[in-house]
Amino acid sequence: MVLAWGKTDQSGDSARRGDPAWTPLLAHLLDVAATAGVLWDRHLPPHICRRLTEAFGAGNEATARQVVMLLAALHDLGKASDCFLGQWQHGRGNLQSKLLAKAWEEQARTAGLPLGDDLARAFYARHEHITAVALPQLLGCPCPECGGTGERHAGLHDAGVLLGGHHGHIPNPETVERARGAAPAAQWGDVHAAIVQTVADAVGLDLGTLVQVVDPVRPSARVAFLYLVYLADWVASDTEFFRFRVHTTPVTDWWQASVQEANQAVRVRRLARWQARPMTWAQMWPDTPLPRTFQAAGMRLVPTEGQAMIVVESDTGSGKTRLALWMAHHLARTCGYSGLYMALPTRAAGNQVAKELRKFLQTVLAPGDVRDMALVHGTAQATDLVHQLVDAHQTHGDALTDLTSAVETATCTDGSGLAVLDPWYLRRCLALVAGFGVGTVDQIALAPQGSRHWALRLGALMCKVVIIDEAHAYELFQQNLLSAAVEWLAEGGASLVVLSATLPRSIRDELTAAWRRGLGATGDDDGSQGITVVDHHGRLRRGGPLAENPETPKLLTDIQLSKDSGDRNLVAALLDRARSGGCVVVRSTRVDPCRSRYREAVRLARASGWQPDEILILHGMLLPRHRLLLEARLANILGPGTEGKRNPNRPNRLLVFATGVIEQSLDLDFDHGVTDLCPIDVAVQFRGRIHRHAVNNPHRPSWCRTARLTMLWQPDPDGLPIVEPPDFDAGRPIGTYDGLVYAPYVLAASWHILTQRRDRDGTVRLQTPRDSAWALESVYGAPLQAAGAVQGLLDRTRAAYLDALADEALQAEARIFRPYTRRRRTPVATYDLASGYAQGDGDNGGVTGIAAVSRLGEESVDCLILYQQPDATITYDHEGLLKADLGQRSPSRDVIAYRRQQKDLLANTLAIPTRWFNGRRGLPPATDWPKHPQPALRNKHVILVAPDGTCLSGPAGRLRYDHTTGIERT
Repeated sequence: MVLAWGKTDQSGDSARRGDPAWTPLLAHLLDVAATAGVLWDRHLPPHICRRLTEAFGAGNEATARQVVMLLAALHDLGKASDCFLGQWQHGRGNLQSKLLAKAWEEQARTAGLPLGDDLARAFYARHEHITAVALPQLLGCPCPECGGTGERHAGLHDAGVLLGGHHGHIPNPETVERARGAAPAAQWGDVHAAIVQTVADAVGLDLGTLVQVVDPVRPSARVAFLYLVYLADWVASDTEFFRFRVHTTPVTDWWQASVQEANQAVRVRRLARWQARPMTWAQMWPDTPLPRTFQAAGMRLVPTEGQAMIVVESDTGSGKTRLALWMAHHLARTCGYSGLYMALPTRAAGNQVAKELRKFLQTVLAPGDVRDMALVHGTAQATDLVHQLVDAHQTHGDALTDLTSAVETATCTDGSGLAVLDPWYLRRCLALVAGFGVGTVDQIALAPQGSRHWALRLGALMCKVVIIDEAHAYELFQQNLLSAAVEWLAEGGASLVVLSATLPRSIRDELTAAWRRGLGATGDDDGSQGITVVDHHGRLRRGGPLAENPETPKLLTDIQLSKDSGDRNLVAALLDRARSGGCVVVRSTRVDPCRSRYREAVRLARASGWQPDEILILHGMLLPRHRLLLEARLANILGPGTEGKRNPNRPNRLLVFATGVIEQSLDLDFDHGVTDLCPIDVAVQFRGRIHRHAVNNPHRPSWCRTARLTMLWQPDPDGLPIVEPPDFDAGRPIGTYDGLVYAPYVLAASWHILTQRRDRDGTVRLQTPRDSAWALESVYGAPLQAAGAVQGLLDRTRAAYLDALADEALQAEARIFRPYTRRRRTPVATYDLASGYAQGDGDNGGVTGIAAVSRLGEESVDCLILYQQPDATITYDHEGLLKADLGQRSPSRDVIAYRRQQKDLLANTLAIPTRWFNGRRGLPPATDWPKHPQPALRNKHVILVAPDGTCLSGPAGRLRYDHTTGIERT
């Protein structure tokens, strides 16, 4: 039994310590059992422990803890099989490794391990699937499938199937059945039984108990169990803490070492749940010691116990984020959550809010308390904040250099808490496990889909308070995914805070209905706006910034509908109007018009008395290296000042051309704004960047003392707005590609309701929150009725809109897992949660139509863009100052160089739309681009450009990249 190996020394860590080249399978199982127990005690919040106690202990927590420790340990039982054990010698590996494997096999056969005659030709099945098929019988199931004559023990079979998913995908019945032939009971049964008994003895569990207590019916209990197995396995596989065992030493010594090392690993990785301490609002936010009226109302509405869903609707800039963080802290205190996750629509928004969360943690964490905070999105490692957090981690006890460091007793010089980031959380899928996180909403949208490790995402979120910001900013496909995720979060005991300035009633109703479905509750909803709270019983209460309340702050906005007179006229007018002062933003729906307007402004700048550096452009087709610097610059000059004072860096005048990224949680204040025709909710959201900071009001130029938004629209020959893309087959040669970004019906409906509300001078005066419900429901509610030609436009575009919504709903429904059936609310079966490689890794891989994706729309190809200087040197920048490090870097050998290289490569990576590769003038396939010999460029789509932006390699001559205007086709 002890000669079955579980892990080999592929990294060389064990050899460097003078330890064995392999560790027994039983030793690794004991490591996982001990880690699962420590995680139960220190990481899992109380509500997750209660669900596991119900599912695996029949209400007895001590028993459940032992059972879960045993089951988690047995996840790798299937490694005791010919097909797995033969991989060391007959799989990949160098000559030295194969010689060690041969010596192990001779020793194992001599000792009586029941290996087959030819391991190289053993019947193959994945070891986790062997576990799934073998475990129920070993744990006491008496059914014919397990070789008996009794009834099938559904709980034991469910546990086996869940363990069969510990590498990311829960298997289907056919996969499990096929594994039956890989480790026949006649050959391996005695070894398996001995391993099971040994682990049970170590955790102090009578195996006969299992058939009485294992009953994981509740959906969230299954997810929580698999989450704990994932985490325990990954922690216990970390050779920084868990040493390989010598197979001749007593198993009791192994267990003692496992417990000690598990405690150390959990402590150093800072996996203990958040211990939120009591704090007043003034202590939390000393710069605003008194909450605003609506913030105080929200504080009164939050339940004093139990989970809750809270929807906060209030104008942009009103303080929703601070209220949400106060609520998260309160809920962590009352419910014992392990941390919080803040989800935003874009990476740029996440980067901005992450800085605020870091400041928040420094205040609310106890003095000396050090916690991990992850930035969760694909280019997180390209941000300075992530590297600052990692550097802070190195200062306060780095496991790589100081295994004895007691991180929890580390002190901070200023007497506050500290947010750091252990590089361990930079590994795939682990960022959500960190106590605190900020990232995109994609992580929540992927959680209820069958992508690899979906249960890890969902389980991590169930342990936390989840904040979804800008909930209005998601397409219906994403809204349906969020609805399923909300249902799981409610069922799993999490709490949820939803923030929005412009939330249509239909979305709010679906979110509250999904929450109640997860709770198994029903109730009525009057549909009014404000702050909505649904408690753990499903009871709904409302309060906060009600429109009719005289104390509710009023936000006034003038919207001027203007016909688009062309880029030159627009830019010339703005340059002239803001000549003497004014910070102006022009928001374009797409990158191409944004770039065209910017270039026109630069061309006219000098003749109008402007300097080039007073005109900026921001959009999503810039490399992160350039975009992040620009966002930081805008935040520095247009962001809020300190302690409520005017920002001293604010310029007298500025003209910014941007796409929709400008309104996504960037705390910027402009004097005036211009936008293309856009949905009414987007317009209101964008308005939040105009006159955002009241401290600037006395200093604004006279021409923009009133908060005004100019909305441009293009008329057709009948005087109606052009909202549909060109369609030559339908006889519509004139159109706008903005209609591919926003639904033409929503654009037409927004234009119609605004034109109907114009004053005599042509201005629409909106007052929020009074007019918010009217504006949103007019567009997103019942069909609009109008007179004349506009009705035809509305009818035609609405039909296409409804068809598109139906398609999005079907696509979402085909991908998501729900905890309960919709009609009878019966728990979903474990096999109904089966996933596989067809679903992919979450926004990566899989089969079209099945693969898990967080949002619809066109796909893209990640490309690495580097500069080739005249002397053939490769650099990250056009100036040639930053020479590219393209050598082989390893985190195990030189973590600093590896981090720096990964940051630089990500900072030069950009997603190119796949439509650029299609059509008569499409780019050549990325797979056909030249390959480069440098190690860092392997398996990457590389574009080399000259300092002037000309494409030299990749799609040579077909692209151009400019560090100011971004990438475009030539």
